[in-house]
Amino acid sequence: MNLMNFPLLVLAFTFVLLFLAAYVGDLLRNKVLPLREDGREDFSVVLGATLTLLALLIGFSFSMAVSRYDQRKNYEEAEANAIGTEYVRADLLPARDAARVQDLLKNYVDERVLYYTTRSQQRLAKIDADTAELQKELWSAVLPGAAAQPTPPLALVVSGMNDVLNSQGYTQAAWWNRIPIAAWGLMAAIAICCNLLIGYGAHQTNRRIFLIVPIAVAIAFFLISDIDSPRGGLILVAPQNLLSLSQSLRSQ
Repeated sequence: MNLMNFPLLVLAFTFVLLFLAAYVGDLLRNKVLPLREDGREDFSVVLGATLTLLALLIGFSFSMAVSRYDQRKNYEEAEANAIGTEYVRADLLPARDAARVQDLLKNYVDERVLYYTTRSQQRLAKIDADTAELQKELWSAVLPGAAAQPTPPLALVVSGMNDVLNSQGYTQAAWWNRIPIAAWGLMAAIAICCNLLIGYGAHQTNRRIFLIVPIAVAIAFFLISDIDSPRGGLILVAPQNLLSLSQSLRSQ
């Protein structure tokens, strides 16, 4: 199980881990190695630098997540455009082939809508299988006619079908393109160090103060993981273009 697919768990786990780190730092100061007053100025420099590094990493990761989210939205729009264009180009085929291709495209766009909206992995496996089967049928529907009569209009139909199939692959690649686990590990390590230093550098034990940074960082991690998770988060790519296309095709 990938924890990053469950943003609420990321929120809870991050908060608990970082609060414990601050508490451990406080125990180290009280029980093991008290912080001398003449060393506090140097310690403040180290703490400030560490917090700055954490802020930079969070900002960089947030930018990565947003760019991937925008990429998924752009590919959804491109996929709808490719399907809609091919539906129109199908009229260039013989009447019987055109009707078959257009019926298949109507079913295909509905499968693509399901791909965007489902959260169940079991259902997703069936959607992927149905999508692959429809792609085979779509390709086999346009290939014989184009092979028998390799005219420029039929070549345009084949090119459009190629765009339809490619757009699905681009979408799939975009959904697999996530923030690397190594980046999450680095952020977590720096965040733990920061809270450890905060607890160690406190003048006295104050658990309410120790809550502030863990809460802030946990919320930041939650937001990043939510945007970066295509299916597990609250912020999802809505297939608005595909839904609009589906309604348009069904009304014809």
